Amino acid sequence: MILLAILAPLAAMLIQMAISRAREYLADAAGAQISRKPWALADALEKLERGATALPMDANPSTAHMFIVNPLRGSSLLNLFSTHPPVEQRVARLRAMRIA
Repeated sequence: MILLAILAPLAAMLIQMAISRAREYLADAAGAQISRKPWALADALEKLERGATALPMDANPSTAHMFIVNPLRGSSLLNLFSTHPPVEQRVARLRAMRIA
């Protein structure tokens, strides 16, 4: 019972983060459909990522989901709990899009 009490919140958090990452991809795709310029959005994401890397923010982890790119930097283990997918993957998906 104690093990379940420990693992249940962890599992819920992982599911919440996975849903949040999926919503980021959907938001990127919707933005590409609206603007009809997925390459421009990919370039903007890369620029935002460079800015976040050059000038790291002292962001509270509870507000990280409100940023376009992940304001928190940490180990790869912390990325497991990140609400943001890696920018490289988001950019790759945008660059692979074909808008008719």
